[in-house]
Amino acid sequence: MPSKSDHELVPVHEIMSDKDVKELFKTFNITIDNLPKIFESDVQAKKLEAKPGQVLKIYRREGKREYPYYRAVIDG
Repeated sequence: MPSKSDHELVPVHEIMSDKDVKELFKTFNITIDNLPKIFESDVQAKKLEAKPGQVLKIYRREGKREYPYYRAVIDG
């Protein structure tokens, strides 16, 4: 289930399914090592109970446009 923050500037975060992660990696010809990182102790990662090795999809907004951003969850 996506995590919506109480703060208007924090975008929605969600844990991606294994299937969606594989598709992401195939589409962009990348691995988890190529993604920006987020610590499992980050507030949003903690709210989602995200574990190292999972990928978070973050819905960012720029004006009226919304786009996905991805981060790999790591220890810490």
